[in-house]
Amino acid sequence: MFYFQVDLIKDQIGKAILLFAIPIFISNIFQQLYNTMDTMIVGHVLGDTSLAAIGACSAIYDLLIGFALGVGNGLSIVVARSYGANDHDLLKRSVAGSLVIGVLLTIIIMIISQLGLYPLLQLLDTPQNIIHESYSYISMITLCVGVMFAYNLCAGLLRAIGNSVMPLIFLIISSIINVILDLLFISEFHMGIQGAAIATVIAQGISAILCLVYMLKKTPLLIPKRIHFHFDKELYQELTGQGFSMGFMMAIVSSGTVILQKAINGFGYLTIAGHTTARKINAFLMMPCGTVAASLSTFVSQNKGANQRERIIEGIKIGFKIVVGWGILATILMLVFAKPLVALISGSSQSVVLNNGSLYLQINAPFYAVLGILLILRNALQGLGKKIVPLVSSIIEFLGKVVFAWLCIPMLGYFGVIICEPVIWCLMCLQLLYSFFNNPYIKDKAQDIHFKIMKES
Repeated sequence: MFYFQVDLIKDQIGKAILLFAIPIFISNIFQQLYNTMDTMIVGHVLGDTSLAAIGACSAIYDLLIGFALGVGNGLSIVVARSYGANDHDLLKRSVAGSLVIGVLLTIIIMIISQLGLYPLLQLLDTPQNIIHESYSYISMITLCVGVMFAYNLCAGLLRAIGNSVMPLIFLIISSIINVILDLLFISEFHMGIQGAAIATVIAQGISAILCLVYMLKKTPLLIPKRIHFHFDKELYQELTGQGFSMGFMMAIVSSGTVILQKAINGFGYLTIAGHTTARKINAFLMMPCGTVAASLSTFVSQNKGANQRERIIEGIKIGFKIVVGWGILATILMLVFAKPLVALISGSSQSVVLNNGSLYLQINAPFYAVLGILLILRNALQGLGKKIVPLVSSIIEFLGKVVFAWLCIPMLGYFGVIICEPVIWCLMCLQLLYSFFNNPYIKDKAQDIHFKIMKES
C-alpha cells in the first residue's frame, strides 16, 4: 500500500495528470523560494552590489541544479517504466543502480567545481567589485552538491511510482527552515551572501533526509537489497544513458545561459541586478510549463511500460491545452504586474533595474506557450526512451545562445538578451514537433486513431 499515489496507467487521463502535477507544481514553487528568498533578503539587506554578486553566478548555480535535476529525472524514467511493466525486481535493481551512479557523479562534480569555479567567474568577465562575493556564494553551493543530488533523486524515485505529494510536504518544511535561516544568517549573524548559500544547503539537506526516511518506512518497493546492487551491464547502460542524456540536456541549456551571462556582465552591475530579479520571477512563471512536462515524463514512462500508446497521445494533447492557456494568462499578468514585481523582489528603486527587468518579463511571457509545448515534447520523448533527439534540441538552444552572445547582443544591447530565448524556443519547438510525431511508436498509433475517427464519421 503506497500513500498519496496516483494511478497514471488506469485513472482518467486528465484527472490523473492534474492530480500528479499539482503537488509537483507546488514543490517547484517552494524549491524556487530557496533562490527567491535569498534574492529578496540579499537585495533588501545587503543592496544592489550583493544582489548582482548572486546574479553573476546564478547561471552556474542553474547549471548545477539543472544537471542534478536532469540526472535524477532521467534515472527515474527507467524506474517508472519498470513500475508500469509491473517488474518489481527490475525496479529495485534500477534504484540500486541509480544510487551508485548518483554517488559517483557527486564526487566527480565536487572535485571539478572546486578546482574550476574562480577561473570560470573570471572567464565570464564578472566585475571585480563583486567577483569575491560571487565566489563565496557559489563555492559553498558546489561543495555540498551531493545534497541537491540526494533530494532530486529521492523525489524522482517517489514520483516514478506516482507519489508526488510526499516530496512536496518535505520541501515545504525545508523551505520554511530556509527562510528562517536566511534571515538569521544574513540579518543577525551578518554572514553576507555566503550565509544565504549555507541556509540553502542546510534546508535542502533536511528535505533529502526526510524523503529518504519516508522511503525506508513507507515504500519498501523502492528499497533495494544487497543482491540488487549486482552489476548488470545492460541496465547500467540504460540508466547511464537516460540519466546522462537528461542531465547533459539540462547542462547544455545552462551552459548556453552561462555564455549569455558573460554578455550580460558587460552591461554593469545595475543591469545584472535587474536581469537577476527578472530571471527569478521568470522562473516562477515558467513553472506551470515545466510541471506539466515533468508530470508527462512519468505518465509517458509508465504507460510506455504498460504499452498504452493511445493514453500517451491523449495525455500529450491535454498537456498542450494547459500550457497554451497558461501562456495567455501569463501575458496578461505581466502587462499589469511586471514592474511592481521587479521592485518588490529586488528592493531597488533604480530605473535601470526596474525598466530592464519588467521589459524582459513582458516580452518573454507570450512565448511561454511555445516553451511549454517544447518541454512537453522533450520530456515525452525521454519517457519513450529516446535519448538523442531531446539532446539535439538542447544543442540547438546552446548554439542559439552562443550566436546571440557573439552577434546579436553586441548589436542590440540588452534587448538582444530579452529576445534571445523566445527566438530559440520557436526553433526548438519546430524540431521537436517533427521528431515526436515521426517517432514510429507514436506515428503508428496516431495513424490508427485518425483512421478510426474517419471510419466512424
